[in-house]
Formats: sequence, structure tokens, C-alpha cells
Amino acid sequence: MRNFDLSPLYRATVGFDQIADLMDRVLTNDVSRESYPPYNIEKIADDGWRISVAVAGFAESDLSVEVRENALFITAKKADEEERTYLHRGIATRAFERRFHLADHVRVTGAAHEHGMLHIDLVREVPEALKPRRIEIAQSKDVEHKAIEA
Repeated sequence: MRNFDLSPLYRATVGFDQIADLMDRVLTNDVSRESYPPYNIEKIADDGWRISVAVAGFAESDLSVEVRENALFITAKKADEEERTYLHRGIATRAFERRFHLADHVRVTGAAHEHGMLHIDLVREVPEALKPRRIEIAQSKDVEHKAIEA
């Protein structure tokens, strides 16, 4: 059981509710969650990432990649196959849903399925209004002059 008090975070910050919610969501997740299918997350640029999911045995038509509510959903449904008798079955082809929460301004730029791997590329695109901008500092005489004239 976890006992974390996040109230100091709320008292000392403004607008970081999403971080507290994310921490709470991560801490409440069950540690024994299923690890199927295996995946990698790699950083390919300063503002770019690639998620690679091992999807051996799945065709492109079996896979679905969807973005909704700041989350990336990867799902797979295996089409019914003919009845087979396996002596050993080590390649799992069961249906799955994998979810990744995306930060603000992160969008999916593409997905590719090759050699049993599903690669999903993501990039962070910060809008111009949120990028830092330089403000010119006027001399105090100019400010006083303009205020009097107005």
C-alpha cells in the first residue's frame, strides 16, 4: 500500500495538476502488469521518439494504432486461424491492447510494420505561442514620455 502526501506539491505550484495525476496513476498501477507484447522506447532526436513493439505473427490488418485523449492505443486482434496442433508454442499471437500516455504537444507522425516489429514515430511540436520570445526593454524615459503623450 502506498502513503504519499502530494499536498506540498499543490501548495507550492500552480498548473502542475497533470504531473500529480500522472504520479498518482503510475504509483497505483499494479507492478505485476502483463508485459506482452514487449516494446522499446527510444529517443531519436531532441524532440522525437520511436516506440517499437514486437508483433511477430500479426499482419498489418490485425493491428490498430489510435490516438485519443492524449493517449496512444496499440491494439491487435488475431483473425481466426485454422485449427493446428502445436508440439511447442512459443510465439504468442493473442489479442492485446497497449496504452502510452502522451505529453502535451506530442503527436504521432507515422507507423510502420516491418519484420515483425511495429514502429511508431512521435514528435513534440510546441506551438509558436508557447515558445520563448525575447521582449525588448525600453528605457524609462521613453516609457514616461509615451505615457504622458497618451
